[in-house]
Amino acid sequence: MTEKDQYGREFDKRPWGNFTVLDETAFDHKVKRIVVDPHMRLSYQQHSKRAEHWFIVSGTAIVTLDGIEHEVSEGESIDIKLGQAHRCENRTDKPVVFIEVQHGSYFGEDDIVRLEDDFGRE
Repeated sequence: MTEKDQYGREFDKRPWGNFTVLDETAFDHKVKRIVVDPHMRLSYQQHSKRAEHWFIVSGTAIVTLDGIEHEVSEGESIDIKLGQAHRCENRTDKPVVFIEVQHGSYFGEDDIVRLEDDFGRE
């Protein structure tokens, strides 16, 4: 269920952590702050209408792109191309925080095709 944070921004808890929408005023991009709890991971997924850029603010993420794992540490970033299968995983005892910049033509949560999910979501 979508909530609002103390600043009135969209905030949503997920089984793996949470996200806050930082900006969604432009027609061609959307910005989120994503927190992945320790020893959790997002679904392995792809999008047909947006690409993403992830900048790691804190922690160390294991980012899987088309089946290949990349370790991405604080201060580093990685790009996810349109249609590319991807996942962020936190294998540490501290939260991973990253900023996600989505770029494309549509940014709804229904543009997620889950290829694999630890929580049984489709």
